Amino acid sequence: MKIEEIIYGSFEIKEPILVNLINSKPLQRLKRIEQYGIPKELYPFPGFSRYDHSIGVMLLLQKLGTNLEEQVAGLLHDVSHTAFSHVIDWVIGDQVKEDYQDKNHKNVIYKSEIPKILSNFGFDTRKVIDVEKYLLLEREIPDLCADRVDYALREFHWANPKIVKLCVDNLMVFNKKLVFASKEPAEAFGRSYLKCQTEHWGGVEAVLRYHLFSQVLKTAIEENIISMDDFYKDDSYIMKKLRINKNPQIQKLLKVLSGKLNFEFTKRNPQLSLKKKFRYVDPEYLENGTLYRLSEADTNYKTFLEKQRKINEKGINVNLLF
Repeated sequence: MKIEEIIYGSFEIKEPILVNLINSKPLQRLKRIEQYGIPKELYPFPGFSRYDHSIGVMLLLQKLGTNLEEQVAGLLHDVSHTAFSHVIDWVIGDQVKEDYQDKNHKNVIYKSEIPKILSNFGFDTRKVIDVEKYLLLEREIPDLCADRVDYALREFHWANPKIVKLCVDNLMVFNKKLVFASKEPAEAFGRSYLKCQTEHWGGVEAVLRYHLFSQVLKTAIEENIISMDDFYKDDSYIMKKLRINKNPQIQKLLKVLSGKLNFEFTKRNPQLSLKKKFRYVDPEYLENGTLYRLSEADTNYKTFLEKQRKINEKGINVNLLF
């Protein structure tokens, strides 16, 4: 299988287990699930699919020289996402933690064809789904990991394309950790990541659209227009159901979401006071054989990080203008 990847270039996938998993229904389903949650026709930012991200994580792990088992885990790490990704956390989960998918990863995997595929190639499903044990694939904030790096690089591709190659070329493994080979790419990545957090992921447009679209989905569930089982299909399947129903509240909100949002910021009695998960990184980098944490070596970055944290902590306080 040949893959032309927008971030990492050309790859030939030779391992049969990877080819079989990529061609499986659970992985192919991710092509129809947007990474950012909101359907692209209702979202002003360029996006990509959970499939693109999953392939990217696998390729990045391969580029870093991980073993096949970790590449398999990386390929499968997002299979359990529902339609609309983290919007589900605003419907029935925790909108600040955004961890609904993590809690359901095991159950979704076991109900699919994936365990049989893994078994056919001699892999233990219990090991592969224990994502947290793969320390290049997943690490707690603020460290780098393949998951965090890949989705950020995909955003940088349109938001700050000049640094993508710099970051990719300077990623390396040191003491079983994903780090940068020098300070320059570490700072470029860290600042761009925080810029995306403040201006996109935790920005007013994304937060308001998450809130409004979650209201659409809550109403649709309450009115039996959609069911929870539908969320394990894909974005387009549910959107068709939402488009053809006659519920006036749903149709009104979909119309609002399809255009430019009108709102005003206010500190006094806001109609909406919302907050999204704070995503940040504090990369480590090598200099003369010694590992440094960016915020500890650069007070300017530490100040910048804390400023973005405070912005997120204030939340989004607005009145919608319909």
